Amino acid sequence: MEYGSIEREIYVEASPEVVYEVVSSPEHLKEWWPDDVELDPVPGGTGELVWGDRNAPEARISTVTVVDAQPPRLFSFRWCHQEGEVASPGNSTLVTFELTPSENGTTVHLTESGFREQGWEAAVLEASYNSHVEGWDYFVPRLGAYVARLVSTP
Repeated sequence: MEYGSIEREIYVEASPEVVYEVVSSPEHLKEWWPDDVELDPVPGGTGELVWGDRNAPEARISTVTVVDAQPPRLFSFRWCHQEGEVASPGNSTLVTFELTPSENGTTVHLTESGFREQGWEAAVLEASYNSHVEGWDYFVPRLGAYVARLVSTP
């Protein structure tokens, strides 16, 4: 099996401007993805995504670094690198949300790449890749459901 990149696509009935906010701003991200977010959503901005209670030992905390922010078309960040390291192409994966106007809404194309470039042994590469596939399979539909709720709220 090839563990190069993960791609998911979803159509949502909302403008690219609305969807951009949903994939880049902390107050919206925590409604469909992590439990808590601290993030400066500008190129070079950093932050954390937190799953679970931040103060609990079982909490999962991922440091992120924003790579590109082009409202309302593109938002990307690096994550999944060792604590204390600066995110770079050889030590982290790159998540990109490309937003394209389509019909009466937006097509969201998500790509996560950089798994092979980490230099992991085969078992670690496979486990990490499969974990992220499972995660995006769960969270991308939640993104769509959240956008639908957001735009239907008067």
